[in-house]
Amino acid sequence: MILICPSCSTHYFADDSTIGESGRTVKCAACGHSWFVQPKSLAEGKPAAPAHEIYRERLREQRREKSRVAAAFSWVLVGGLFAGATFAAFMFRNDVVKVWPQSAAAYKLAGLDVNRFGLDFADIERARTFNDTIPVVTVTGRAVNVANSAVETPGVRVDLRDEAGKIVATEYSFVTPGELERGASGQFGVVVEPAPVESFEVAVSFVERSAVPNEPPTEELPPLTDEPLPVAEDEGIVPATEDPL
Repeated sequence: MILICPSCSTHYFADDSTIGESGRTVKCAACGHSWFVQPKSLAEGKPAAPAHEIYRERLREQRREKSRVAAAFSWVLVGGLFAGATFAAFMFRNDVVKVWPQSAAAYKLAGLDVNRFGLDFADIERARTFNDTIPVVTVTGRAVNVANSAVETPGVRVDLRDEAGKIVATEYSFVTPGELERGASGQFGVVVEPAPVESFEVAVSFVERSAVPNEPPTEELPPLTDEPLPVAEDEGIVPATEDPL
């Protein structure tokens, strides 16, 4: 039969006759622990299995136990990697959206704000004037770098909408200068001429520089002194004002 020390798990092969019919106390040669051994035939009320079969079964059980431990470790590792990836996707979502713009929709579905340009609008002003009898709408403002590093400034899209919210005119501009350090701000300006008479609301948003059809301005535009529009908190978009132009 096979004896296993309960203290250090050392295995011993022993002849059944050395245990005797009533069992005996044995001592581990490795760690000195003593324990009482009873013949399996007496303990289970049935003939004892051959020693080599018992040994093989114990080895199989040890392998099964190792497989269970390995599987549990794999699940823990996969779970840790998933949790780490989820945390990184949350903390660095603006960088993720910058590299993969399509992911912005997924973040919005999850209720998370993203800013892939690293800029916020500030001090947006608009004014309606006339060039002789031609209506003109001018929109100016600043873009502030709220990222943790320098960013390349994007383009700006300005939409004029009617009372129903339908876009009736669109113009583009660039933020100048072309690059902003952390915390710095640049300017942009758009002139819509002629402005449709049904223009009622203004909405501005950042766009890729490649989306702007005209050339970037060579100098900064002076700000206008007029009522500013509210600054957006959703991906650099200023919602349309409810005040008429």
